[in-house]
Amino acid sequence: MSKILLKSVLLQSAGEKTCHKDVLIEGNQYSKIAESIPLECSQGAEVVEGKNFALMPAFYNGHTHAAMTLLRGYADDMELSKWLNQYIWPFEGKLTAEDIEIGSRLAVLEMIKSGTVFFSDMYWHREQTMKVVEEMGIRASIGVTISDTLISPEGLKKNFEFLTNHVGESERVKLVVMPHSVYAVSLPCLENCVAAAKAENYLMHIHLSETTKEMNDCKAQYGCTPVELMQRIGALNENLVAAHCVHFTDADMELFARAGAKAILNPCSNLKLGSGIPPIAKFLEKKIPLGLGTDGDSSNNNLDMHEDMKFAALLAKVQGGVECLPAHDALKLATENVAAAYGIKAGRVEEGWLADGLLVRLDNERMAPCHDLISNWVYAAGSCAIDSVICNGKFVMRGGHVDGEAEIVAAASARAYKLASASN
Repeated sequence: MSKILLKSVLLQSAGEKTCHKDVLIEGNQYSKIAESIPLECSQGAEVVEGKNFALMPAFYNGHTHAAMTLLRGYADDMELSKWLNQYIWPFEGKLTAEDIEIGSRLAVLEMIKSGTVFFSDMYWHREQTMKVVEEMGIRASIGVTISDTLISPEGLKKNFEFLTNHVGESERVKLVVMPHSVYAVSLPCLENCVAAAKAENYLMHIHLSETTKEMNDCKAQYGCTPVELMQRIGALNENLVAAHCVHFTDADMELFARAGAKAILNPCSNLKLGSGIPPIAKFLEKKIPLGLGTDGDSSNNNLDMHEDMKFAALLAKVQGGVECLPAHDALKLATENVAAAYGIKAGRVEEGWLADGLLVRLDNERMAPCHDLISNWVYAAGSCAIDSVICNGKFVMRGGHVDGEAEIVAAASARAYKLASASN
């Protein structure tokens, strides 16, 4: 890339495809990309020399639990049901609003440092996470988490009122109806979620078909798979964004594809918890819209979308052959596909698209030699190659630095140790 003009910004020679284009950012969009943009056309924009950088699309994390950064490494090496019931849910029951803010701040820092500018969050005390997102300058779809087995009737009522009133929504923060799962939400409550989503034109996001236990329990209770249950209650449509999707039958895939529902895969978390490997190659064959997410820091154990992108590409090749999910398509799963699933015109470095991007160092050891830029980025590099991060036309990280990062890490570490001590 030659130069970036920030107005605004002019990125000089920073084009993603050739590494030799100028990029003009005006407001929150890429307004012009050309071989050369004269400085007089930028009208006083900040000029960023991009000679040693490639401008790449930023990452979008399609499913996570941000404040679970406080539980990183707390309970490892066990299957999902035991992990949730004996460790995670009891720990989470002690979290206060202040804890959530501290944990979310660490999560957003971690995501920015690894190139992510959007996340879809399913957690508690959502107002605290929304506050952090607004302050740190990135994007999020914040879940109003629904579970009548984990929340009191009064709490559920407040959650639905929160949705009706669209509390806290802004240009960069949107709400999503998020029933936890078919095993943590009763059928009447799931139906209420569907009604709320339709009434207010919300997306709905849910853990779906994550484990064989979930599949078997759903069949025993409802006589159908979780996907079939979604269809039964009217949730299986283009506004459904489902996480995990590890255990789909062939019939499930047909239903899901016809409905236009979106699947957010979490390969690293599913491998670590022993939940299984999503049928990526079959999903691609059925043309099911796919995106990626990291899941939470306590089950991944990081929020680095680059790792999930590479894992997805490699797993797809084991399933469908070495030509399955080439690097260019794997990158889309971590960028524009997730953005599209959540209704955001972003994930491409193109004129008229939201200016979210990464300045990747071409002189990083993992980016050399550069026979193919995208191949290097997907298969060889990592967050160590990211110099700067742009979201909504503004730098949220420059030269590898985020304002206040040392204080954020220290506060989260101190709070996590305090919580762990109280739990033991």
